[in-house]
Amino acid sequence: MINTLYLPEIREMLALNDEAGLREFCTALHPARTAEFMEGLSAEEAFVVLQHAEPLVREELFSYFDHDKQVAIVESDDRLRVAELVADLPPDDRVDLLQDVKAHVVNELLPLLPMEERRDYLRLRAYPEDTAGAVMTTEFAKLSEALSAREALEELGKQAGQLETIYYLYIVDDTDHLRGVVSTRQLVSAMGKSTTTLGDLMEADVVTVNAVDDQEDVAKTVAHYDLLAVPVVDAERVLVGIITHDDVLDVLREEATEDAHRIAAVNPLEESYMRTPLLTLSWKRGIWLGVLFFGALLTAFALQQYENDLDEITWLVVFIPLVISSGGNTGSQSATLIITALATGDIKLGDWIRVVLRELIQGIVLGALLGLLGFLAAFLLHLAPDFQASLIIPVTLMLVVVCGTLLGSTLPLLFHRLRLDPAMMSNPFVAGIIDILGIIVFMQVARWML
Repeated sequence: MINTLYLPEIREMLALNDEAGLREFCTALHPARTAEFMEGLSAEEAFVVLQHAEPLVREELFSYFDHDKQVAIVESDDRLRVAELVADLPPDDRVDLLQDVKAHVVNELLPLLPMEERRDYLRLRAYPEDTAGAVMTTEFAKLSEALSAREALEELGKQAGQLETIYYLYIVDDTDHLRGVVSTRQLVSAMGKSTTTLGDLMEADVVTVNAVDDQEDVAKTVAHYDLLAVPVVDAERVLVGIITHDDVLDVLREEATEDAHRIAAVNPLEESYMRTPLLTLSWKRGIWLGVLFFGALLTAFALQQYENDLDEITWLVVFIPLVISSGGNTGSQSATLIITALATGDIKLGDWIRVVLRELIQGIVLGALLGLLGFLAAFLLHLAPDFQASLIIPVTLMLVVVCGTLLGSTLPLLFHRLRLDPAMMSNPFVAGIIDILGIIVFMQVARWML
């Protein structure tokens, strides 16, 4: 509501070409708040407002616009001014933005970019999607190990305006091979020592990632070592970029979203929910719903095989939903726990024996609990004809729940071993398998005990 209160004033300033007022509007508040007040403006109006901000403020304001508005601004007709705006963006953000811009617009903008920015864009765009090279930035501090602490600080002051972060200073040789790293804190602490060089201060044992490493592995590395940024090198250890913690957060959010989609048996969306066309959304949901429908059809075939038994022992039908839901829910719990543990690195493939044993014990404990509840329901509520018949329910539940925990835990591990995403073995798939198994176990136990 508050965001719309300033729209008439902003539009009035635009109509009057109030340059002083627009400049003050761009700088009076935090850029995030200013961008919020501009939400109601069209892309053309927002672009005009941006022209009254200094380059650094303009870039920051632009970064707080939603992605659709950013794309619309870049696709506006003023190519020269748009090119100036695009050139000021961080290299990784520039690549992310232009990949959603119409191809002919990108082709018209590229010749207008400064040579260095154009070269950066083409190099970063060449890396495969979801790799370290695709999310890294080339704006980082690199210094020679021969510099003294004071000389390094002076050089850093010259570079600082063009850098995304100065938490770490990367020490390279004449051919940009990574030699070590020095933190800004170490540099400031050594200011009083005139003879100390960066070579003396640097840590040679640097945690690095390769430009072609999977972005999820990079995120795990940054989280494991608690880094603010990680250097990206090529096969010859040439420093080609860095990945900062904010980029890692974006990667983690993207990977978590993909896993959540797969756990729900939905093909991961390439765009946001609202930006995904309905036909595409229907396809990504429908293809797996079709697979799950086939699984449910197999459950129906399994029931059909025991049609004569159910005609003779009709009271068993009452407990079919109880049996298959207990097994399916237990399997889904196990699958979710294991998928999450694999994603966070809490467990590895080598832990599979411990995982299976833990889930077996869990299956026995949970099966005993649910079996007791099932027995009480069958016997005390007279849902089963007699005491012996009532025992079918706890025995079945024990077996089905144990099967659920074992399948729910081993299938994601198997997928991980096959280098497939464990989240593909999602809850609906596990539940579908347990449904079929539950029917078979239930009817076989009933035949045996009766």
